[in-house]
Order: sequence, then C-alpha cells, then structure tokens
Amino acid sequence: MTADQLVTRARALFLDDDHTYGCAETTFLVLKEAFGLPDALDTSAAMVLNGGIAYSGGVCGTLSGAALAAGLLAGQRLAEHRVAKRTAREIVVRLMDDFQASYGAVDCRALLGREIRTSAQHQVFLDSGIWRDVCMTQIEFVVTRLGALPGDPIWDQQCATAELPAGRIPR
Repeated sequence: MTADQLVTRARALFLDDDHTYGCAETTFLVLKEAFGLPDALDTSAAMVLNGGIAYSGGVCGTLSGAALAAGLLAGQRLAEHRVAKRTAREIVVRLMDDFQASYGAVDCRALLGREIRTSAQHQVFLDSGIWRDVCMTQIEFVVTRLGALPGDPIWDQQCATAELPAGRIPR
C-alpha cells in the first residue's frame, strides 16, 4: 500500500462517527493489511491499548498497535525467534524515537494534555474533537512510517539472510 492509501484507510476507520476503532486498533488493522498478515480485521489484541492502555494515558495506543503489528510481521517472516524479536524491537525503538522527536512525547496523557481514564473524561475528549486532529495526525505518522517497512534497511537486511519456516508468509 502507498502512504496515501495507508492514510486514507486509517482515516476511514478512525474518523468513523461510530468510534468503532480507537488509535491502537486502527493502527494495528491498517498495518496488518499493509503487511498482508492474516486476520487483518481482528483487532481484539489491540482493543485495550487505546488511550495508552485502557485510557490510562500510558504509551500512545498508536505506538502500541504498531508494535503489535511489527511483532506479528517479524514473527511471520523471520524464522528465528531471537532475530524476529530483536528486529521488531529495533524497528519499534526507532519509530518511538522519531515519534518523540516529532510530537515531544510518547505518552497519551502528555500528547493530549488531558486525562481520559474515566467514562466522563473520555466522553469530554470525544466531544472535544481533539482526536480528529491530534490523534489522527499521530496515526498517519505511524502508519506511514511503519507501512514503508519493506525497504527499511534493518528489515531488509534481516529478511535477506533469514530462512522462512514452512507455512510462514514469504516476503
């Protein structure tokens, strides 16, 4: 998928007025689709990561959803578990560093400048519309960066030397 396609897909999912998908779920789903991973529409592993894990304000759900997708991708395409884990970790650390440099924080609470933990706080957040701009921009940043993973030097170097186990998704 091109960067424009990734952003268009993420916007369609995240900006839906039904609020079906939060930041982590949107990022996870879009990247699973981009990477050709199975069960792309199953976002259940990411549903409690929105808002920095259960709206607690911890690490941005967008980054958490991206980390899940990177781990799945590495696990599917790199045969050796240690190599897959190291590669996914290196890619996510770089993503987090770039995110921090661009937005000044990686924690949801700092990024939003507010608490969203309680139902009332979350509703005020939704009503404010801040998620349409602030969160959407961050999702776009992450899906664009990580969606370009094929072609990333760390990723390509590992894939070039990796042996794929039977039944794993080829590059």
